[in-house]
This record gives sequence, structure tokens and C-alpha cells, in this order.
Amino acid sequence: MQQKIVCFGETLWDILPSGKQPGGAPMNVAIHLRRNGFYPVVVSRVGNDDLGKELVSFLEEQQVNTSCLQTGQTHLTGVVKANISDRNEVTYKIVEPVAWDYIQYEERIAELISQSDVFIYGSLVARSSTSQETLLQYLPLAKLKIFDVNLRPPHYTNERVLTLLEFANIVKMNHQELAEICEWLGVEGDLAQQMHSIKDHFSLELVIVTRGENGAAALNETAFFEHGGFHVEVEDTIGSGDAFLATFLTNYLQQEPLELALERACLVGAFLATQRGATPAYRPHEITRESLNSSKENSILHS
Repeated sequence: MQQKIVCFGETLWDILPSGKQPGGAPMNVAIHLRRNGFYPVVVSRVGNDDLGKELVSFLEEQQVNTSCLQTGQTHLTGVVKANISDRNEVTYKIVEPVAWDYIQYEERIAELISQSDVFIYGSLVARSSTSQETLLQYLPLAKLKIFDVNLRPPHYTNERVLTLLEFANIVKMNHQELAEICEWLGVEGDLAQQMHSIKDHFSLELVIVTRGENGAAALNETAFFEHGGFHVEVEDTIGSGDAFLATFLTNYLQQEPLELALERACLVGAFLATQRGATPAYRPHEITRESLNSSKENSILHS
């Protein structure tokens, strides 16, 4: 595949009862894009510590480009304490400050971004002024800008999220995030009306909304599609939304029909919910309706 993709944001370890797992939405998306044949570059920062070295080694094992992964001397590699007591609704305690709060602007990275086809960024990385300022310097250089909304209280403000939306061409969020942003803007209506309003307000070419047990929806210039999702036995929902986004983008960049991109994304997102951790090994083409185990529990697609 020819598209050059840059993923900007947090890289960290999810601390689970079973042990630590590599995590961070941009990094997860990059790994899932690699599963689909892309060679994305991760722009982030780790500490000069054992956890940082392990994270770099892990990404290299996944064949993800780490040439733009900075190493800081002052702050430790990020960790997140994940509570999976409710498998369908994972909650997080995100430690701060950590290394990815201090991503530095570099001319070589700016040049890379300007030459890339796709730039993926999230909202969590903007919790700190340093990483936010770096992101705001890079965004005008990017071509296709994809904003993965990730509202983790108390790590965001209305103003920061709305500013990041102004730059986006494509936005992906969950239904709770959509409702919250619409409340900020005074937008009412059903799902489709809210998505239309967000799309028009920010001049977006595509809006994608994941809806928990109800699947997902997508809206572009010409059509609105919904998918009801897939019922599976849920292990945990960590990384389901990241796999969803990577799968959707894979199909979208290959110019597959929007409806097919949505179905494939729901399918892989549901598969991830049956696995432990955010980045299990799998071959995307081997995931089919038939390969998912039916269950009374619902697949959950969270960002």
C-alpha cells in the first residue's frame, strides 16, 4: 500500500490485573494499520526507563516505524491503570505528567508529516500545553487529517476539543462523545441529525460514530449508513475502537464502499472485544461473521 500514515499521540502501558499491556490509542491504531499492510510512523515520547525501552522493542516487533518516537530524560514512560471489573465498560486512571505530555516539535517530523498522506491524532495528547502546541504546529502541514476523539475526564476541555475539530477532515467518536459535543454546541436531534450538524459545523468530509452494543454509523457527503454490530462473548473492550478505526480507514483508503468499510470495522472491533488487550495478533482477512462466537453479550465498540 502506498499511503504514508503518521499517528501522533500517547504511547503507554495499560496496567491490568493480569499484567501490563502496550497501549495508547494512536499506537494501537498504528499497530492495527500494520496488520492491514500499512507501514505507519508513530510520533510520541517515552521515558529513558525500562518501560520505555520495552515499548520501543514491542513496536519494533510489530514492524511499526519508531524513528519519530522521542526519548525524554525528565519524565517517565506513561502508564494507565485500567479497571476491567465491568468488561463492557472499561474505566481508566491516566497518570500525569509523563513523557508523552512533552512531545517536542522537530523539523524532520514536520517534513515527514507534510509528505505523508494521512495524519491521525487524538484529543488525550492535548491535555498538556507542550504536546498540544506541538500538535497545533503539525496540523496545518498535514493533508488528510483524522481526529480520533477520546474524551477521558478530567483530561480535556471544551475549547481544546473544538479547536482540534476545526482542523479535521474526518472525525471518529463514540455516541457519548457525540452527545457531549452536541451539548456544547447546542445541537439537538437524533443520531443522524447530530452527525449532520457536526459535519456541517466543522466542514468535515466524514463523521464516524461507534454506538456500543448498537454498532456504528457513518456519514459522508452523499449517504448515511448504520450497522447494528455483532454479538460476541466479551473478554474486554480495550482497543476495540482502535481496531475499528484502523479497519475502517483501510477500506476507506482503498476506496471501498462506505457501507462495506463500516461492516468490516464493526466485525474487527467485535473480534477485538473477544480478545484480551488492545493489540492481539490476528489476520484481518480471516475475521468473518462465521468466526465470531455468538453470545447473549453484546460487542462493544468504544474509542
